[in-house]
Amino acid sequence: MRAFESTFPGREVMFGAGSVARLGEAADRHGWRRLLLCASPALRRDGHARAVEEALGARLAATFDRVRPHVLEEDVAEALALAEAAHVDAIVGLGGGSAIGIAKAVSFGLEERRGGREGAPTRPDHEPLVPVAAIPTTYAGSEMTPVYGVTRHEGGAARKVTVTDPRIAPRLVVYDPELTLDLAPELTASTGINALAHCVEALYSITRNPLATAAARAGIETIAGALPRCRAAGADLEARGDLLAGAYLAGTALATVAMGLHHGLCHVLGGTAGVPHGVANAIILPHAMRFNLEVTAPALALAAPALGFHTSGQSDVAAAAAATAGVATLIERLGLPRHLREVGVAADDLPRLAEIALLSRAVRNNPRPVRDAAEIEALLRAAW
Repeated sequence: MRAFESTFPGREVMFGAGSVARLGEAADRHGWRRLLLCASPALRRDGHARAVEEALGARLAATFDRVRPHVLEEDVAEALALAEAAHVDAIVGLGGGSAIGIAKAVSFGLEERRGGREGAPTRPDHEPLVPVAAIPTTYAGSEMTPVYGVTRHEGGAARKVTVTDPRIAPRLVVYDPELTLDLAPELTASTGINALAHCVEALYSITRNPLATAAARAGIETIAGALPRCRAAGADLEARGDLLAGAYLAGTALATVAMGLHHGLCHVLGGTAGVPHGVANAIILPHAMRFNLEVTAPALALAAPALGFHTSGQSDVAAAAAATAGVATLIERLGLPRHLREVGVAADDLPRLAEIALLSRAVRNNPRPVRDAAEIEALLRAAW
């Protein structure tokens, strides 16, 4: 057994249809009296933001419902100012990775301003001054992780920078499949593949551990079974619940391990090239798996049975190759984009994107060491 380290911040998880109605009770259990809600305009239009506001009642001190994709630094600044003016003691992120990311970023900002504590906490179990509650309406998995990425403008170019800190891991997570019933088929498919990618990277992460591996294997099996059902019939509440459970497993798997090349590239494609995060995952995932296959075969082979392949008597390399092909086939069946050129990325931009990706901590943590930007560019050209 290889050595490993894990940190598990205190967290309450509420899972089930109608769970959002119990949000006020949960806030009372945690002693939260003044909360900020972060959500996108779409969640305002479809009534989900209103449902959260009603559940919180007088506990809701302010709402920031202008969240845009990729956690823009100007949105963080606006939400942070609102949180300070309202003297909030907790923040609710309602939506996908961007809304939950904004909530984490505001929590981190308040930590620095109110506590005067910058950088990493002194202890891995340090409690936040202003905790986060997360209510996911997609399958992105941010609700379980101590990570967020913020898109900043540096030198005339946009770049997504990630922050990792155990204090920003949500202390309350509410999984309500009823909130996902109206999620568009394309978003269902792309964020579902995002969850699957969490599982894959957790399997072969350089900091993998037994819990992450178990959650990743179960997550792959659950997602692979539920995602096509949700794509075909979005109003199937049971399928939606199964897929949300898969996202929970995926987020749990990723929460205690280091990300690799795949997510590093997706952050660059989102923050710099404007590619939706789930779509970037769908395009890059098979290529990242192929890139890593040679050095990760024993770990990646564990995905094959979870995807329904019979691997008895096969080598690890053969099983890992089957898993990679199976993921590519699933993405194709879901009708997601498979090439960067389909989503507006120009071939001339690939060298610059590769150079930016080389700076990523996730890329530097890849199980197969990335030697230079040329290797990244070659992968991007294969995906183009």
